[in-house]
Amino acid sequence: MATPNKVNVPDILDLTIDNITPNTIRINSQSGDRRLTYLMERLVTHIHDFARETRVSTDEWMAALNFLMRCGQISTDVRHEFILLSDVLGLSMLVDNINHPKPPNTTEGSVLGPFHTHDAPTLEHGANMSSDPKGQPLLCICRIKDTNGKPVEGVKIDIWETDSSGHYDVQHADRGEPTERCVMVSDADGNFWFKCILPVSYPIPHDGPVGQLLEKLKRHPWRPAHLHFMFEKKGWDHLITSLYMRGDPYETSDAVFGVKQSLIVEPQKIDSATAKEYSVPEESWILRQDFVLTTNKETEDLRDQLAREALEKQGLRLKLVDHLPVPDVD
Repeated sequence: MATPNKVNVPDILDLTIDNITPNTIRINSQSGDRRLTYLMERLVTHIHDFARETRVSTDEWMAALNFLMRCGQISTDVRHEFILLSDVLGLSMLVDNINHPKPPNTTEGSVLGPFHTHDAPTLEHGANMSSDPKGQPLLCICRIKDTNGKPVEGVKIDIWETDSSGHYDVQHADRGEPTERCVMVSDADGNFWFKCILPVSYPIPHDGPVGQLLEKLKRHPWRPAHLHFMFEKKGWDHLITSLYMRGDPYETSDAVFGVKQSLIVEPQKIDSATAKEYSVPEESWILRQDFVLTTNKETEDLRDQLAREALEKQGLRLKLVDHLPVPDVD
């Protein structure tokens, strides 16, 4: 950390409601990192304007600080309360939409959620990732394509869901081996298929500060039934998405704003021939789904285009550096 006598800090004296914002911005503008300077300038501007606009009280300010403290205190390696907070405020979906815009007819993104792990087993195609005997069996037959309809081979796919009680494996105190989650890799035809259970709706963890906030706002904590997917391959845009079951009672009121019309699917009862072909019970459900990925370049070009249009609409004099806006002072 720099010592005070070696840092050229602007003088800050006689601060008032009116001049504290520009003074704070000035003292935060010494890093030499244009992006960091811009982020801090906008953050301070908006936070200070919020305080002035709402005339926030000292009690409210302290309540907010204590709320954030409790979010940190309840967080663990398998529970990230700040992700939940970002989710229920709609910020997670907003950030994803900004950073991973999708051309028409490609697979849209959705929220990551707080329960992805890095210990899921890598399974062969056709394997069962669920150990829950109470769940309704579901066969998923999937294909990955590019924007020209060609198969994409060698994509790493993370898949995870809750058990039939609506809990992820990490929510069980006696968790052993990972279950209701796996990793697969697409074959030469872009295919992957697996067995799991029909997803069920469930509440996000609401025994902590985020749940208390939802209760005060008279909002429910429920998410519609869904399967999580994450797609990774070098040169391709990192896609985090979910498939939502049509007709779920929370389809139009997802607590974390993750549902999009293009991601709503409708599993069907499997026919006898397909059940026999894939060695699944005849009472199983089946879901067939194509995922369309975009290359890094396709996404970056669209992201830059949308960023320039948004900046122009706001009348901001900025330029893009590494696809991120910074003040255009050259």
